[in-house]
Formats: sequence, structure tokens, C-alpha cells
Amino acid sequence: MFAADMHCDTISEMYHDRKRGKHTNLLSNDLQVDLFRLKRGGYVLQNFAVFVDIKEEPDPYRCANGQIRLFREEIERYKNQIRPAVTAEELEQNRREGYISAVLTLEEGEVCAGSLKKLKAFYTKGVRMMTFTWKYENSLAAAGGLTDLGFMFLEEMERMGMVPDVSHLSDAGIFDVCRHAKKPVAASHSNARALCGKARNLTDEMIRAVASGGGVIGVNYYRPFLNEKTDYADESEGVAYIADHIMHLIRTGGILCAGLGSDFDGIHGMGGMADCSKLPRLAKELSGRGLSEREIEAVFYQNVLRLYKECW
Repeated sequence: MFAADMHCDTISEMYHDRKRGKHTNLLSNDLQVDLFRLKRGGYVLQNFAVFVDIKEEPDPYRCANGQIRLFREEIERYKNQIRPAVTAEELEQNRREGYISAVLTLEEGEVCAGSLKKLKAFYTKGVRMMTFTWKYENSLAAAGGLTDLGFMFLEEMERMGMVPDVSHLSDAGIFDVCRHAKKPVAASHSNARALCGKARNLTDEMIRAVASGGGVIGVNYYRPFLNEKTDYADESEGVAYIADHIMHLIRTGGILCAGLGSDFDGIHGMGGMADCSKLPRLAKELSGRGLSEREIEAVFYQNVLRLYKECW
């Protein structure tokens, strides 16, 4: 069974490892995502986020471009196993030829410094999805929703073929994007607030808003976003909570809105999914919940593929 993950921070972690003098590579590492484990997990598509903390980095644009250079170097180094993808046709071609597809994304729209020219430059470099913000208000989004510039970015992203990602937006910002978007949107790594009351999670109304436009929501494996419990009896309990959120997305927004968005290497304390190789555990759990193989394939891969075909 094929798998696609809409969000990991592996490239960002590798970039900062390199700055600390540790030469972490994509083939095999002590992070949560590497090529060996992606293959064991059945992945054919992995989104790699360029993440920048704009309050920690004096030059966010430069930092983002440094991570993109590292991404390109690693993909080129292991091109016998993984290839970049910027079109839906490349995704399918890579899969047929036995390669994992690497999709470049941005987590923090302020790396563009409010410049549509910089946004277009990131698109030219292969970026195909972007969040408007991370956890700070910026020139694109605030607590009250998108700014005027944020709406301009949304329009330009859709025109170019870059998927708007509503993860990390305020509630008002999420509804702004869903109301004004002309194409499907993503919530690349967000869960259901009905099951865990964190502000980062989506209300049922938000789930339906994303789903009604044809969008996809990637379930986040981070323990505090899954359940209020601080300790799990064992790993199977954690996997069950991930499955709970997937089943809630399906009940609320339909089978076509559910996907995977692990947030691997961005956080710790995964709910029973220590790294990307453990994905078959989730398939087994969902099968036990009554999902057919075709439905699991939709959640694991086909929904994301459709999203990219429609948006790119």
C-alpha cells in the first residue's frame, strides 16, 4: 500500500545539525525520517518542510534558501532512491519507476518578507505548499484572520499552483482561506478539536469547510494534539488515538478529506509512531476499525495525489 505524508521537518533538523557540526544525511540518521525507513513504511511521497522561526533567525529568507540548497543536495546525492516532484505527472512517474517523490514546502509564510516576488522565487525553486504563518502574527495573518497582503498571497499561490496550507492559522484565518480559495486547500498537519481541545486542532466546522472545497487534512501524530493523556500504556494505544482522529475526519468531512501529516522531526512524543517505518501499524489499526483496503489507500495516498492534481 502506497503512503504520502504531507509534513515533516527533517530537512530543517538536518540543516541545524549541520550548523552544529553534525553531518546528518537523508539516507540513514537518528531522526524520525530517512530513506531506509521511508521504504520500510511504504512511502512514495514525502513532503519536506522548510521551517524557519522568524524570531530566532536574523535573516529568514536566507535561512529558508539554505535549507532548500540542502534539500537539493541530499536529493541529488540519493537520486537512485528519491526524486523531486513539482507536477502530478512527476509524482506518478516516480512511483511507477520505483522512486520516492520529495515535495518541498514552506512552514512560515513570513520567509517571503511580504514580497510576492520572493513567493514566486520559492515556487521557481520547487515549493508547492506553504503555511501563511507558524505561531506568530506576521504580514500575512493575525488573530483576526488574513491581512490584505495575505489575501493577495492566497490569490497568487492559487494562480501559480502552490497549495495554501491552513495549519497554524488562527480560527479566523482558516475560515478566510476556505471562503476565498478557488481551489482545494490543505491542513497539512492538524487534528480534530472535538477529540483534543488544543487550539492547533480543527473544529468540526473547519473540517467541513476544508472538506467541502475538496481539501485534505493530514493527521498529526504529536501526542498532546491527539489526546489529553500524558502517558500511554503502550504504543498500540497511541496508534489507536491517531486512528481516532482519522475516523473523526472521515465521519465529519468524508473519506476524501483525510490524510497523513506526521510532523516527524518537528516534535517529540509521537503517539505510538516513533518513526516513519511504523506506518503499517496504523494501516492494521484502521483495517480493524472497518476501513476497506481502498479506503485506507485513499487516506494514505490517493487523497493527497488528487489534491496535488487539482492544485498544481
